[in-house]
Amino acid sequence: MKGTVMGIESLLILVIIGAVAGWLAGRLVSGYGFGLIGNIVVGIVGAFIASFILPRVGLAIGGGILASIIHATIGAVILLVLLRVVKRV
Repeated sequence: MKGTVMGIESLLILVIIGAVAGWLAGRLVSGYGFGLIGNIVVGIVGAFIASFILPRVGLAIGGGILASIIHATIGAVILLVLLRVVKRV
């Protein structure tokens, strides 16, 4: 069985989209700023969350880098709001 290998270009795009999405989510959900590495992690985790939730509610954004940033930002905002709710409890 042969595994899929992510090229350096794909990895770089993933990091850039994660950073932008995490930064945007931090701006939208006030009170959150995680620095560059934290924004990348929040953006990437947000992309996974959005890929799980958005198709189930019938929301399709499209393709391309801009759509990926919007998609990951929505997921990152969901993640930060959930973190805020858990932190209050």
